[in-house]
Amino acid sequence: MITLDLIKKNQRGRIVNIDTDELPLKLIEMGCLPGNEVHLEQLAPMKDPMYLVIDGCHLAIRTETAKSITIELI
Repeated sequence: MITLDLIKKNQRGRIVNIDTDELPLKLIEMGCLPGNEVHLEQLAPMKDPMYLVIDGCHLAIRTETAKSITIELI
């Protein structure tokens, strides 16, 4: 298992755990929950933010925020 900030472009994973103290409520409401699939679409030039698809929802999140999400690669 790795944290979401370490995922590479076009890799897929499944969310295993989230640190709810560090994760904004808005991301949880948009589907960032354990069991949902995550896919890295693109990285910004300085690797921040990350453009992700989480359970069919397109999101851009900061790399620092991604460190509080644990995933397993699929």
